Order: sequence, then C-alpha cells, then structure tokens
Amino acid sequence: MGKGTEYGTHDTLRDGLRTVRSMTAKGHPLESHLESWDVTQDALKLNMARSAFGVHLPLRIQMERALVKQHVHAIPVLPQRNLALDVLNGKLDTIEFEDFLGDVRTPTNMLDPHTAMEQVLRM
Repeated sequence: MGKGTEYGTHDTLRDGLRTVRSMTAKGHPLESHLESWDVTQDALKLNMARSAFGVHLPLRIQMERALVKQHVHAIPVLPQRNLALDVLNGKLDTIEFEDFLGDVRTPTNMLDPHTAMEQVLRM
C-alpha cells in the first residue's frame, strides 16, 4: 500500500509504478543482511573504538562525518564524490560501483551545464 492513501489504493504519483518485486517479500534471508552490511560494519568499528579509546572517539568521528556531509557544494552536472567522507569512512582504498560507472540515482546527461550553474549561483 502507498503511504497515506485514503482509500487503500496504490498512489502511483507518490510511490512510483508497481512492480512484482515491490509487492513480494525478499527472496533470501541473506539479502536483508547484505543490504545493511555497511551499517553493521560501521557500528562494529565505532564500538571497537569506544572500547579501546573511550566514548569521545566515536562521538568525534560521527561529528566529523556530519560536518563533512553538510558542506558538499558541487555542480549538479559533474559526477561528485565526497573525498573527505570517504577518508573518514575508511573507503579510500576501495573501488565501488559509483567510482567507475557513476551514481545511477542522479542522471547527469539530462542537465544543461549552463542552466545548472545558474541554479547553483542563485542559491
């Protein structure tokens, strides 16, 4: 069901098109575990840092991550990576899908660079 549908119908404008995959349950129990792998590993690393160095280190790491996430100003047409966040997360030496194929969630080929720069300068 869609979010906040009054009559119990699917709201296509808010929730998108229905697919068979969205209506069925997850296929394998391992799939949900793999989706939360990064979160689990991050919590484990923060817990190990807390037990080794005290509570101040995980708090400092989380504060630095929050600050770095706030100050991302990039041109929407160009592919963007947050290098400082990669350093703080320890992902500087890993190659991920977005590194060589780009982020598939933001289609950059549909934007005009001049229009995008004008929108950035207006902010």
